Amino acid sequence: MNDKTHERIEPYLDDPAPAPTSDATPATVDEPDAPAQAETPAPAKDALAEAQARIAALEAEIAQLKDQTLRTLAEAENARRRLRKDADETAKYAIANFARELLAAPDNLRRALDAIPPEGRKADELLDRLASGVELVERDLAATFERAGIRRVDPLGQPFDHNLHQAIFEVPTAEKPPGTVMQVVAPGYVIHERLLRPAMVGVAKAPAAEKVEGGEATMKPAGSQH
Repeated sequence: MNDKTHERIEPYLDDPAPAPTSDATPATVDEPDAPAQAETPAPAKDALAEAQARIAALEAEIAQLKDQTLRTLAEAENARRRLRKDADETAKYAIANFARELLAAPDNLRRALDAIPPEGRKADELLDRLASGVELVERDLAATFERAGIRRVDPLGQPFDHNLHQAIFEVPTAEKPPGTVMQVVAPGYVIHERLLRPAMVGVAKAPAAEKVEGGEATMKPAGSQH
């Protein structure tokens, strides 16, 4: 080989290695690990716990105040209802004592009418007019009582009621069950739901049994003598 051939080949041997093409995959570079999350400092934890405790205390205080408010409102409503009830009862029964004093008036009017026999009214026109006038006054007084809430209690033939009646004697009889009102001496009166005066009544009782020969018991009629 001559010198010229050597000169042509030598430059190729001295050229650097070709650069990589754009299609080559770049080498993977490992990224450093992300730093771990820093823990909350102790003072911050204490502040958070204190805030949570404060919130819990405030919520408990709010609940207590709400309960006290509801109780106060309920007590006020009950007091208002009691005052209204007392006012209503005062208005309803304010005339009770006065009405009780007036009860003698209808009693006397009725006694006067009962004292006039029907035959006398038929025979005497003047007496009949007088009796009619007394009846008119009795009706007007009864109507006035009704408007004031005063009602007459006339329990003839009804079962005895100790809330409305007062027994002043007993009537032995087999005609009515024991405890039946057989006679009304004086009617009773009530004002609304409250008793003004009990009705004075005679109450039926079973006739006494008397023994006869043979050991059998018979009922002793009222007014019988041995």
